[in-house]
Amino acid sequence: MSGHGVLARRLGTGDAVVIGVGSMVGAGVFAAFAPAAQAAGAGLLLGLALAAFVAYTNATASAQLAAQYPTSGGTYVYGRERLGPWWGFLAGWGFVIGKTASCAAMALTFAAYAAPAGWERPVAVAAVVCLAAVNYRRVTRTARLTRIIVTVVLVALAAVVLSSLAGGDPQWSQVTVWDAAEGSWYGVLQSAGLLFFAFAGYARIATMGEEVRDPERTIPRAILIALAITVVVYATIAVTLLAVLGADGTAATPTPLAAAVDASTWSWASPVVRVGGATAALGALLALIAGVGRTGLAMARQGDLPRWLAGVHPRHQVPHHAEIALAVVVCVLVLTVDLRGAIGFSSFGVLLYYLVANIAAFTQTPDRRRFPQALQVLGAIACVVLVVTLPVSSVLVGLAVFAVGIGYRTWNLRATARRTT
Repeated sequence: MSGHGVLARRLGTGDAVVIGVGSMVGAGVFAAFAPAAQAAGAGLLLGLALAAFVAYTNATASAQLAAQYPTSGGTYVYGRERLGPWWGFLAGWGFVIGKTASCAAMALTFAAYAAPAGWERPVAVAAVVCLAAVNYRRVTRTARLTRIIVTVVLVALAAVVLSSLAGGDPQWSQVTVWDAAEGSWYGVLQSAGLLFFAFAGYARIATMGEEVRDPERTIPRAILIALAITVVVYATIAVTLLAVLGADGTAATPTPLAAAVDASTWSWASPVVRVGGATAALGALLALIAGVGRTGLAMARQGDLPRWLAGVHPRHQVPHHAEIALAVVVCVLVLTVDLRGAIGFSSFGVLLYYLVANIAAFTQTPDRRRFPQALQVLGAIACVVLVVTLPVSSVLVGLAVFAVGIGYRTWNLRATARRTT
């Protein structure tokens, strides 16, 4: 039988850093630069810098809160503890819904790189089922497999950089921070919001706070180390793309990394990029399943989702009910929904999730503070600015989904009140 027990603390700092890097250096680095270049033009690097800054402010808030509340659930728990149940629910709802869509997008991205034509959706479903099984068996297996995935992705990205620069003809004059003729401040902000999608994985460490050893020390260190590694990787890739393809060339293709390799004389590197893209998508999907399942566990423990989802496997000590439900929903989405707009929708939910995190961290007492309150103020403002500059369709869909969540919780609270009177 399943009980509402506690999860086992098996992860050290190295494991947590790898899971964080694996969550960020995933499919986003293979896909996010093209829409960002479309929005910002030559301002792509400025958009990347803004996205990295917003990610840093949010990371400091998450690290500070995770040290005080080292339990599963991330900002869902922090919002409840610092601001009240409704704030926690909104954070948790945004995370679960946005990242469920991201799971489907990552599965489809994997299949686009790995599956033969016409077999994309069945292969995507198979990926979801296999990785859900990995998470079901134990979180330590998640960490080990993520180490392998991160290594393969970093090798592929190194091949992109080396083949493009050594085997190509880079034009360094194309690497600029700003060109008023090609972009606007609105476009730069929109590109930052889209690129933030690729950074958002560092919170996966905080959502696994109940499973790391010495969480007050491990979680803050792991979040900041993983973010720093990712910023260096993304900046290197962005500079390479601009030098080889330019802003227009980067914006013109959905696979700019492959295009940069194809423009070089190192043709052998093209299959490496395809393998890297597929592996990156697997890494992101693997970490997403773990993070969403544990946030679902925390919400179910509080009654904000059906309590059946709070089940913890008595042997493997993982939230198996939540992960089974997540896998079923993602498989349905993979088979039925076109998720080309998933990046914008996911960014909407995740940015609001971090808005709650920054507000919650702002309320912490001085003895719990590790970073200046000004960072939380800047982080909250930046989250709002990036949300309102996302594509209009993403904002409208996000608002509709949040309205559904608010309606569900209102109905659930009233139903609970009637049963107790």
